[in-house]
This record gives sequence, structure tokens and C-alpha cells, in this order.
Amino acid sequence: MRRLYQQVADQLRAEIAEGRYEENARLPAERLLAERFDVSRPTIREAIIALEIRGFVEVRVGSGVYVISRTGDTKAPLELDIGPFELLEARRIIESDLAALAARRIDDTQVARLERLLEEMEHENEIGAVGERADREFHNAIARATRNSALVATVDHLWSVRETSPMLIAMLNKARAYGIQPLIEDHRAIVDALRERDPDSAHAAMHSHLSRVIDALLEGTEADAVERARRETEALREQYQSGKNG
Repeated sequence: MRRLYQQVADQLRAEIAEGRYEENARLPAERLLAERFDVSRPTIREAIIALEIRGFVEVRVGSGVYVISRTGDTKAPLELDIGPFELLEARRIIESDLAALAARRIDDTQVARLERLLEEMEHENEIGAVGERADREFHNAIARATRNSALVATVDHLWSVRETSPMLIAMLNKARAYGIQPLIEDHRAIVDALRERDPDSAHAAMHSHLSRVIDALLEGTEADAVERARRETEALREQYQSGKNG
């Protein structure tokens, strides 16, 4: 069964090839495409990135998505891998439960190791490191604290997919260019919960962290300036009305 984002990408690719969207034409806003295909906006985002990798469109952050070729790049892979948001959803489910288990089994040496990795992560952010070695090791260290080799292998595999997926690499590069980095305070909250051996807090901290990663990736790869401005205006209106009512 073809992944949902691939189905959307294939249909848009066919429409571009047929001339429904001319070269240099701007595709409809993400919101409209999501309504048309009856899918989520993350699915549309994945489909657009897939088309960009294949050379059909160019994502101009803050402006929109533009057709650059009706034939695409013949050297680009026709079949792409797991979608970035699919992977993050899986990580959120697995690693939240994993953190709760780690809170029951972690020892002081492993907590100290996590604290050192936090410092390394902060340093990587400060120097603008392209890789995320400390971030990956942080999550792998939590997996090892569960003392469950299957969970260790699962987390390591998810990170390997993250670092080799053309889809994820393209999306993360855009997010990095936007200024998004590993969330230090989120990781610190996870360490605090583990230090206290509090499974519920560890689960909640990891779930919140990966939810924010999803939100940040959506924000950092937003192509439509109009959509972003509309959401910011709505947020300001709600804030004003809340203050007025208060």
C-alpha cells in the first residue's frame, strides 16, 4: 500500500505533467490542498517535499510552492521513504513509554551521562553544528537505561532512518535554515523527571518534547506567508480578546 503523502504527490505530479500548473506557477495554498485531498497539512507538507526532491517544484519559504519543471529530475528516486511526520509520530508513541520505563530503572551514573550530554547539546547549538550527535546519543542513552535491548535497537533504528531519509534530510535542512535547533529546555525537563525516578513526569516530558519537535518542523518548513500571517493575526486577536475579557 502506497503511503498517503505519495498518493498526493503522484496526483500533483500528474497534474503538473499534464499542464494544469504551468512552469513558474504557484501551487494552491497548503490549507486548500489539504481540504481538496482530505488529508492533514503535515501530509501535504510531505508530498510537497517529495515533489521538490524529484525536481518538480521549489519551496520558497515565506512565498509559496512554485512549479519549476513538468518532467522533474529523472535521477531522483521515484519511490521515497517514510514520511517525516510519520516517523515523529512513531517516536512520540515509543519514546514516551520508553522514558517512563527508564525512570523506573535508570541509575545515577546514567543520569550523570544525560546531564553531560545536555551540556554537549548546548555547545552544538552555540556553534551551529550541522549534525546532532549529542541529541541522538541522549535519546539512545535513555533507551539503554530501560535495560531492554529490543527498545535500544528500536530507538537506534528510528534515528538511523531519520539521518538517512532523503525526505527528512530535506525537511530538517529547511528547519535548520529557519533557525530551529534541538530544544534544550525540553531535554532538561526529561532529565529532571528521570532523576526523580518519576515515570509519569518522564512520559509527559518526552511526549511534550516530541510534540514540540513536530510543531517546530511544521513552522520551519512553512512555505505560505499568507497562511502564517493569518494564523499570527488570529493568535493576536485571541490574546487581545482574552486580555479584554479579563
